Amino acid sequence: MTNKRKIEVFSAGCPTCRQAVEQVRNLACPSCDISVLDMNDPVTTARAQSLGVRSVPAVAIDGKLAGCCAGRGLDEQVLRAAGLGRPLS
Repeated sequence: MTNKRKIEVFSAGCPTCRQAVEQVRNLACPSCDISVLDMNDPVTTARAQSLGVRSVPAVAIDGKLAGCCAGRGLDEQVLRAAGLGRPLS
């Protein structure tokens, strides 16, 4: 029986996502089983949400969101501090 590391790449198909997929493939070894998941698919979206994906590209390894992909996404406080929701003076 061959053990494989499960790698999931969550992608929206944009150039940045395609670059991430290429990088993951370049870093992978023969025991890495890579799946590229389309965020336009509701099943993929549900899977991403269950892992805590807040922005793409994102990578999960063996069912856990990689540290480099965790905690990203929109932050209302940061957006408001940058001026969102306030008219220009």
